[in-house]
This record gives sequence, structure tokens and C-alpha cells, in this order.
Amino acid sequence: ARLLEEVEKQSRKDAADLSRHILDEARAEAETEARRIIATAMQRYAATQRYELTTASVALNGTPDIKGRIIGRDGRNIRAFEAATGVTVLIDDTPGTVILSGFDPVRREIARRSMEILISDGRIHPTRIEEVVKQVEQDIDKAVREAADQAVYELGLHPLHDEAAMVLGRLRFRHSYSQNLLDHSIEVAHLAGLMAAEMGANIQVARRAGLLHDIGKALNHELEGSHALIGADFLKQHGETAEVVNAVAAHHDEVPPESLVAVLVSVADALSASRPGARSESMTHYLKRLENLERIGRSFPGVEKCYAVQAGRELRVLVSPEALTDEEAEVLARRIVRKIEEELQYPGQIRVTVVREKRITQFAK
Repeated sequence: ARLLEEVEKQSRKDAADLSRHILDEARAEAETEARRIIATAMQRYAATQRYELTTASVALNGTPDIKGRIIGRDGRNIRAFEAATGVTVLIDDTPGTVILSGFDPVRREIARRSMEILISDGRIHPTRIEEVVKQVEQDIDKAVREAADQAVYELGLHPLHDEAAMVLGRLRFRHSYSQNLLDHSIEVAHLAGLMAAEMGANIQVARRAGLLHDIGKALNHELEGSHALIGADFLKQHGETAEVVNAVAAHHDEVPPESLVAVLVSVADALSASRPGARSESMTHYLKRLENLERIGRSFPGVEKCYAVQAGRELRVLVSPEALTDEEAEVLARRIVRKIEEELQYPGQIRVTVVREKRITQFAK
């Protein structure tokens, strides 16, 4: 009986060791293959990025007294222009330039084009301002539709519903951390399609979901909710398939992915947003984010020092070996990650590294 018991124990141990070996090997192979697929997609597609600010400047081209004519008697022209466009006009002592300020990029572009036409034409009065703004709004609508149609054509996709195309085209004038959102969506579509080809998934569905994944960002000032969920609901109402709708809704993990395409779109979105040079932020916002990162790290007991390194993409936390064990340091890293995710907004991802090091020094005399 004892012999059988020992044989059974040894057999269980051998089975557990074999199982662990198989799992480790499978995990290593899966990670290697995943890296290969991602690297292949990134190598085969690389796009330039464009950056914009919340202001636009219009050159006056040396026209005499043009600033006074833009302002108008008692400011009536500038008030009419701001009322028609929803953009603030800043006229100061800067020679030859008028600044247009506004957070809505579509309205800002309408204002910029309208101001250029008014300056070139020379006739600036409230009635003329309204006529020009109305004409420019029609031109912008046409440009929006052309931008969407060009994106669909470039990716080789079937046409979108008319309303969905208009909303998608508005991403041409919207930015996230200075990354143009339509360019970002096209890039995500290409990356998702390349990875789908490597993994045997439906390339057309992956590209379509990638192109439409951020469409909610052109709607979120009109509807309540996250851009992923309202975008998915909008696409569902306009005839997109359940697979595309789920991929859009799941790309920020707010709903579980139901297909391989949904996972690929999420990965492609992260690749496009986090690769070097894709996104930028103002120096003030950048410094504030680094300060907040270090503040979060220092807020936990047992932390001795905290440094934001790698341009804010890594938080290095040094803890006291007397205050925390190795297991507690691992728990601390997870707690810091959760707090960063809850309190901060940032492009890409941030790695948290907790260092617990005990040094003992003696001197031989």
C-alpha cells in the first residue's frame, strides 16, 4: 500500500511538472508569435502625423486699416463674426495677424476660412459675414464627406451609411493629444487588417472596425457616455454588423470582446496611440502629468523615493526593505497602477516598477 501511495505521489508530481513545462512552453511560443505579428504589422505600415493647436492665425497681408474694419464701428463686425462662428477673435498689437481661438476644431476651421475670404474681399459688415460663414459651412460639409469617402476608398471598404460617413469625416478636424483622429483611425484600420491577415481573421471586417472605432469622438459632445459605447450604438443604428459594433464598443474594455477582430482593433489602437511621435502634449500639461505620477507613487506608505522616467512612460518606485516584503511590494505595484488608471489621463501606457533593494556594507580593516 505504501509503495502504491509513493508511486501515486511521484506520478502526480511528474504530471504537475510536465503540465507546468507544457504551459510555460506554450506561453513562451504564444508571446513570441504575438510579438512577431505586431512587429510585422508595424514594419509594414508607418504613417506621418500632423499636429494642431486650439488656435489658428490669419495673415492680414499688409492691408491698411484692416484690423479696424474687422472690429467695425463699436465692435459690431467682430461681434457678428463671433456670433456666426462661435469662435473668439483676438486682435492685439501683433502686426499682420489675427488670432482665432476655439476648442471646436470644425468651428475654428470655418472661422479661419471665413476670415480669409472677408479679408481678401474687403467687404466686412454683419450681413456679408453671415453670407460668407454660411457658404464656408457648406464647403466644410463637402470636405467632411470627401475625407470620409477617401478613407473608405483607401482601405478598399464598402461605402458607409450617409450619416455615418458625415460623422466619420468630422474626425478630420479633431485631435487627441495632437494626433489627428481620422489619420489615427486609418492607421488603426491598416494595422488591424495586417494583423488579421497574419492570424487568418476577416481582413475587411478588421479594417472597417478599425476605421470606425473612434467615431464616437465626433458625437460625444452631443450624447452622454463614453465615445466607445455611443459610437457603437450609433453604428448599430446605421446598419453596421454585430461584429463591427462589438469591436468598437470593446476597444477600451468597457464591454468584453466577442471576436478576434475586437481584440485586434484594441491592440491596433494601442499601437497607433503609443508609438513614439504619434501623440504630443503641451509642456505645461506634460510637467503636470509627471508631477501627478510622482505624487501618486509617494502617496503609499513604505515608499522612499519615486521618479517619473522615460518621458513619463515609466514610474520607478523605491521602497524601504524594512517596511515592505517582496510580496507586499508586488501588491503595491498593482495598487499604484490602479490609482494611476483612476486619476490620470495619458497617451499609451505607463509601466510601474517597484524596486525593493537591501544593501549591507561592511569594511575590512
